[in-house]
Amino acid sequence: MTPTFREPDPAAAEVPLLGGDVTEGLVRIGDTVRRPPGPHSEPVRHLLLHLENVGFEAAPRWLGVDARGRDVLTFVPGEMGGRPIHPWAADEELLVGIARLQRRLHDACEGFTLPDGVHWPERAPVPEAPMPFAAPELVCHNDLTVENVICRDGRPVGFIDFDLARPSTRLFDIVTTLRYWAPMSPPVDRDPAFRDLDAGGRIRLFCDAYGLDDERRADFLGMADRRWHRSYFAMKRAAVERGGGWARMWAEGVGDQILRDRAWARENVADLRP
Repeated sequence: MTPTFREPDPAAAEVPLLGGDVTEGLVRIGDTVRRPPGPHSEPVRHLLLHLENVGFEAAPRWLGVDARGRDVLTFVPGEMGGRPIHPWAADEELLVGIARLQRRLHDACEGFTLPDGVHWPERAPVPEAPMPFAAPELVCHNDLTVENVICRDGRPVGFIDFDLARPSTRLFDIVTTLRYWAPMSPPVDRDPAFRDLDAGGRIRLFCDAYGLDDERRADFLGMADRRWHRSYFAMKRAAVERGGGWARMWAEGVGDQILRDRAWARENVADLRP
């Protein structure tokens, strides 16, 4: 049975939490966050309970559902990198901390499976582009953007927004993280705080801190290329079929950005190789 969250202060104000791309209706009430339910809600609840049970402290705790059926999560205090990105988010020690925390998250998710009758949302078919990996290894976050890493005093203390969590691979998840944090984009397309960063050096620094093995390093750029290929068609399909934030991002040029990122990476293989 899903626990009903008992409001400590029924009169507390709801404060909208803005800045996300596709999640609408996200609010903070006191020291909790409320997320509208979706097809991902039940499996994510089990994942967050698992992380709590194994002692991974850098994720929100799931507390139940409120009277409106929204998931109630603990609020993780701190700062995210921001839009536009804050200069402190470019610090290399922060990048090292994210790599080590992501490794801990992956290790904590090893062996986790959903209970009988609970399933991850089915991936929408993308006939134009297969999955970038043959088979999943473990459940991963899959969306550690600058906005989804919470920091305090220059170090990462929490990963939030597990809506895209699902079975994946370590390498796919790392490539996704470095897509934002290296960043893997032409300098002209980057946020000013990240414009002059050495993306290749940051990729190598991250992979060293994570402890990525040689076999996965050898496939890093191949995985990135396959990810961009699928991401382009998946985003295009989501814009048409799901609308909302997906359609807005597509209208704003996310598809063109993906193609530019992929072309830039292909032109700079020697500099970006881990």
